[in-house]
Amino acid sequence: MNDLRQLVVFAETVSRGSMSAAARRLGMTPSAVSQTIKALERQSGVTLLHRSTRKLTLTEDGKQCYSHCLQLMASWKAATDSLTQARDAPTGELRIAAPLGLGPHIAPALAPLLSTWPQLRLRLLVSDEMIDLIDARVDLAIRIGKMADSGWTAQKLCDLETIMCASPAYLARNGTPGSPQELGDHQWIAIEQQVEAARSAGSSDGATPVIPVTLVTEKRMKQTVHVSVRVVSTTQPAVQQMCEEGLGIARLSYIEALSSLKRHDLVHVLPKWTFPTLPVTLVTPRKDGQPAKVRAAVDALRSYFRDLPAVRSPAD
Repeated sequence: MNDLRQLVVFAETVSRGSMSAAARRLGMTPSAVSQTIKALERQSGVTLLHRSTRKLTLTEDGKQCYSHCLQLMASWKAATDSLTQARDAPTGELRIAAPLGLGPHIAPALAPLLSTWPQLRLRLLVSDEMIDLIDARVDLAIRIGKMADSGWTAQKLCDLETIMCASPAYLARNGTPGSPQELGDHQWIAIEQQVEAARSAGSSDGATPVIPVTLVTEKRMKQTVHVSVRVVSTTQPAVQQMCEEGLGIARLSYIEALSSLKRHDLVHVLPKWTFPTLPVTLVTPRKDGQPAKVRAAVDALRSYFRDLPAVRSPAD
């Protein structure tokens, strides 16, 4: 790095036309500039400048070296500008990981951002698996549910409302439960994570998975019932699809089920009973120095989800 600084001092001296002008530009004394160039000449074994009382003249070796120094200075400036741009303007590739259920909401949330900043590109990784942020080079991840302790930086996006649903055909065949206690007589569709969590807690160890379902009344009183799971899936969209096909009752996020409810493909079961909300968290692998693209994406996601039905923003 000392050699690099010597080249910078030499290039500034040539471009400014004098050591005193280069000294003012670099925040050095003229003597320090002179000594730096002499050290460069001594280490390289060539003379770069002819010095006189009135002007500096480049030698042939100095001219060749100066042309390379100009390229070096241009690259240095480009590197500095790229850092400034990353800090101040959303550019480059933004890599976001989101669960399948929220994947369809990323495009409308970030569409205004992408329209405003044409130099910004988006790579969306949609999966219900816990993607490693470092290995996948993810800038921002959206996670649903309680966060495990980690070294990531997490900030609350919103709370997700979930409801109990079934298809009209299923309810016509099996009847509509009128209380939580009647849920034990019905078939249940669950995501695999719920089943695994129940097994880990020791509440499901038989051939047929059993999971706890906790409901809350309007007076915020909780009641937990255990239901037998007939159908298990690894993804929430598949759970909803099988629910619409009449295979059982399922817990679905309201924003995912809303369109099906409006089409009457699904029915809200036990509407006076609610589930505890699920936290939705924004996770980034960096604690400080977030680039502009990440800061802008966080703001865009907050603005979008704030106006989304059946979610609660942290300020609510």
